[in-house]
Amino acid sequence: MLSLANQFVARATRLLLTGAEPALWTVSAHGRVIGSLVCRDGAWRLAWFNDADRRLASYGGPIDGDIEALAEALSRRLGAPVRLESQPV
Repeated sequence: MLSLANQFVARATRLLLTGAEPALWTVSAHGRVIGSLVCRDGAWRLAWFNDADRRLASYGGPIDGDIEALAEALSRRLGAPVRLESQPV
């Protein structure tokens, strides 16, 4: 139950942080950071590092601020867990 509460608080915090201030997330899979997600002035940008899996790098789906939904979509696409972790800006 505590884990679920922690997940809820973390998600709410991430949603609040996506206001006017710039926000940054790292994208990781298989224990490595493979990309980044940036929100600045309401515009979202997903960028991939050179060693990112092509299945992820070719993602063309929506990026609308729902970080959890994006992580789930990327995980389904890769067939392995993809994590997005908020970073201080």
